[in-house]
Amino acid sequence: MTRSSESAGANRIILGENLEILPRLAAESFQLIYIDPPFNTGSVQARRTLQTVAHEDGERTGFQGRRYKTKLLAESSYRDRFEDYLAFLSPRLEQARRLLTREGTLYFHIDYREAHHCKLLIDEIFGRDCFLNEIVWAYDYGARSKRRWPSKHDTILVYVKHPSAYHFDSEYVDREPYMAPGLVTPQKAARGKLPTDVWWHTIVPTNGHEKTGYPTQKPEGIIRRMVQASTRPGDWCLDFFAGSGTLGAVAAKLGRHYVLIDSNPKAVEVMRARLPADAGGEAGEGQAAVGESGVGDVDTAGGDMRAFDPCTT
Repeated sequence: MTRSSESAGANRIILGENLEILPRLAAESFQLIYIDPPFNTGSVQARRTLQTVAHEDGERTGFQGRRYKTKLLAESSYRDRFEDYLAFLSPRLEQARRLLTREGTLYFHIDYREAHHCKLLIDEIFGRDCFLNEIVWAYDYGARSKRRWPSKHDTILVYVKHPSAYHFDSEYVDREPYMAPGLVTPQKAARGKLPTDVWWHTIVPTNGHEKTGYPTQKPEGIIRRMVQASTRPGDWCLDFFAGSGTLGAVAAKLGRHYVLIDSNPKAVEVMRARLPADAGGEAGEGQAAVGESGVGDVDTAGGDMRAFDPCTT
């Protein structure tokens, strides 16, 4: 897969199976890789977007007995179950390590069901000495079980390509308020503190400006910290389970480039609507790019994507 000189620095959204696309990308092309793979919950993840309007024959009753009718605007879903989850992840993680620059960082987002298994797998692929952090993203939303401690966190495993050569810039990360500002100097309280490995951050609000309607969408705030800390302006970022494209949205705002891959056409539609107009796509041999933004279907049987070098500007 090749690019013209005019589009050499453009961002990319690619529709296709990631394991067929990743080997055709040039090695050591990405400074940061963030992936939020299916969590292997055994269920179908789905989200419905509804519109409520006043209607005398509506099925819902509201304030002062007013009747309302709901209309389904959109529905999206994906299957979140794999019989051998680690076998599914392993070749993709091997490609992730190949694609990272020497100073690059992998952020692997998972939940409590598989986090311990996944850490052992990534230890094997990257090496235990390349493990940098286990970040806990804690949130306070949703139902609460009364038969156990409610699970209100995800795990983000952070690995680097090289144990001593990785890039990490804590000064560039947005700071957060001290929980007890009276215990520090006014200067420190005004500046805020560097986040630790426990991140308290809300999920994407139902009526928030970030909301796309895509299931399991992650908030920009947590991705922003990763991009700020582990990349420089102009660096390339990759997400090959891109979903709603949150990494692309953050990278664009921070002056980074991105390549987003997803096999779900609904995800590509969401990303095309959400991301800047320069998010062009690539088409495989014998196929044409489609859509206003140039997002293309990938013909996995044709074209050599090693010529597609994200680091070329």
